[in-house]
Amino acid sequence: MYCIKCGVELSDGERRCPLCKTEVFHPEFLNKKKEDPYPVGRHPEAEKQTKVFQILLTAAFVLALVIVMLCDIQVNRAVSWSGYVAGALALGYVIFALPLWFRRPNPVIFVPCSFGACAVYLLYIELVHGGSWFWLFGLPVTGCIGIIITCVVTLMRYVPKGAYYIFGGASLAMGAFMLLCELLMTVTFEGVRFVGWSLYPLVTLVILGGLLIFLGICRPAREAVKRKLFI
Repeated sequence: MYCIKCGVELSDGERRCPLCKTEVFHPEFLNKKKEDPYPVGRHPEAEKQTKVFQILLTAAFVLALVIVMLCDIQVNRAVSWSGYVAGALALGYVIFALPLWFRRPNPVIFVPCSFGACAVYLLYIELVHGGSWFWLFGLPVTGCIGIIITCVVTLMRYVPKGAYYIFGGASLAMGAFMLLCELLMTVTFEGVRFVGWSLYPLVTLVILGGLLIFLGICRPAREAVKRKLFI
C-alpha cells in the first residue's frame, strides 16, 4: 500500500501517511464519522435540474406540435399534412423523451412501448390513405421486429452471460424474418413477385447465428476468438 499523494510505502495499519499526513482509506475499517459520499444539497439539486430539462423538452415538443398544426390550418383550412408531423413528433417523444421521466427506465417496458407507438402511427397513415397495406404488411413487420428486439433486450438484461446464445438466436430469427418479409410483400403489393432475394440474408444470418451459438457452446473456440480479436 502506498500514499496516494507522495507515494511513500505504508504499512497495513497506517491511518495517516508518516510523511505528508494524508489520511489513508481502509475499506475494512468502519467510518465512525459516517460522512455523506455526496456534498450536502448536491443530489437533490441534480434531480431538480433533471426535472427542469424534462419539462423544457416536453414544452419544445408541444410548441412544435402547435406551430405545425396552426400553419397547416391557416394554409389549408384543415388538418392535412400536419397529422403526419404530429404523429412523428409523438412517436419521437415516446421513444426519446418519455424514458427520461423515470429515474431508472426499464428497457424491457419501453422497447415494446416504442414499437407499439410505431404501429399506432402506421395505422394512422393507413386510415388517412384508406389503403390496405397495414394489416397485411406494416403490422406483421413491425410486430416481428418488435418481438425480436424485445426478446433480445429482456434476455440481455436478465441473462447477461448468455450473450452468444441470445445474439445467435436473434440472428436466426432475423433470417427467418427476411424470408417472411418478402412473402408478405408478394401477398400485399400488386406486381411484386417472389424472386428469392431474401434467401441471401437468410443464409448469411443463419451462418452467423450458428457460429455465435457454436462459440457459446465451445469454450476453447470462444477463448481463441477473444485472443485474436483482443476482446
